[in-house]
Amino acid sequence: MSTSPAAALPVLSTRTLVLMAIACGLCAGANYFNQPLLHSMAQDLGVSEAQAASTVTLAQLSYALGLLLLVPLGDMLERRRLVLSLMVLAATGMLLSGLSGSTQQFTLLVVGTAMTGLFSVAAQVLVPMAASLAAPGTGGRAVGLVMSGLLVGILAARSVAGLLSGLGGWNAVYWVGAVATLAMAALLARGLPTARPATRLGYGQVLRSLGSLLRQHPRLRSRALIGGLGFATVSVLFSTMALLLAGPAYGLSDMQIGLIGIVGIAGALMANMTGRLADHGKEQSATLAGALLMLLGWAFLWLGGSSLWLFLLGFLVVDGALQALHISNQSVVYALAPEARSRLNAVYMTTYFIGAASGSALGAWAWLHGGWGSVSLAGGALGLCTLAVVCWDRGLAAKHWPAKVKGTAVFFAPLSRARTT
Repeated sequence: MSTSPAAALPVLSTRTLVLMAIACGLCAGANYFNQPLLHSMAQDLGVSEAQAASTVTLAQLSYALGLLLLVPLGDMLERRRLVLSLMVLAATGMLLSGLSGSTQQFTLLVVGTAMTGLFSVAAQVLVPMAASLAAPGTGGRAVGLVMSGLLVGILAARSVAGLLSGLGGWNAVYWVGAVATLAMAALLARGLPTARPATRLGYGQVLRSLGSLLRQHPRLRSRALIGGLGFATVSVLFSTMALLLAGPAYGLSDMQIGLIGIVGIAGALMANMTGRLADHGKEQSATLAGALLMLLGWAFLWLGGSSLWLFLLGFLVVDGALQALHISNQSVVYALAPEARSRLNAVYMTTYFIGAASGSALGAWAWLHGGWGSVSLAGGALGLCTLAVVCWDRGLAAKHWPAKVKGTAVFFAPLSRARTT
């Protein structure tokens, strides 16, 4: 094994980072198209609201499975080709979901949702790729920019889905999403540099190493748990907000519910801000602030059961809190073993979306058994659990993190920028 300066990997330009951010937003956002459309889907396909809501959990479980089985491939395959292949397959899943609306087949929607969720993990190959190819000292900014695109995509997906549903029916959302994803794959095919892995591991070795990484790094465990609990907390909201807003309290349409998501885009700006804080060694403060804001947001959301303005404020605060937790988590996780970023990301993001699926299921259960009051109680309880794990992680940081390291710029500076030959 040898390296040479001539084989150095290219540093990503801002233009390419922006393309990666948009691609992440399209891929991840596809898993959230259904959230403002649940009422319309249930009516159109002749199923119960609970069955329609189950597609939210299915999308997140499929995404978690893709994170576990597909994202680690980024450490053993050429990542540009991997990303493009996954995006094409995700677009195919969207086409199947769109076809379900035309044929009135709920089973087809289930298959399309599962396929889209599984392969839209292309976004989670792009994020560590941005960290690996960023210029030294700018990894936090690069990850923050790409993650901002991903998060804006998730939030905008709800708004766009509501608008398109009002214009052309809920299945039109999936047709448009598929075309946009294929178009972005074509643009990335021209702009994304070739990125070969730094390791030569077989697939079995890659999967086995996930457990090894989890055992070796206590802060991977703590940060993954923070991410999973944080996203579970927010998923309680995401899986039930359409039911509250479309119900007797507010009576909003799909289009109006979709527009609510625009409010959360402001919260996505927290991702870029947190990335810059991480480059200056302040990820611990950002994490604690995120956990505290999560609790405050749920207090507003509880009151939002009878006040739309307080609901909007709570939505904004909770979403911004999640971004602070998520980006600060990644700033820590990617530093643990830079040569294994895709695998670290797989462990972290699998836990993240298992938390999301669990939160969605809990939210649906809470809504069924106690309405918005029970939903708010569930969200607040998960917020307290998140804060408890943040406190545990702070103790681990003091014990395991080298005191001499100041600033996380070095965390994102790739230890091996040369391509293995």
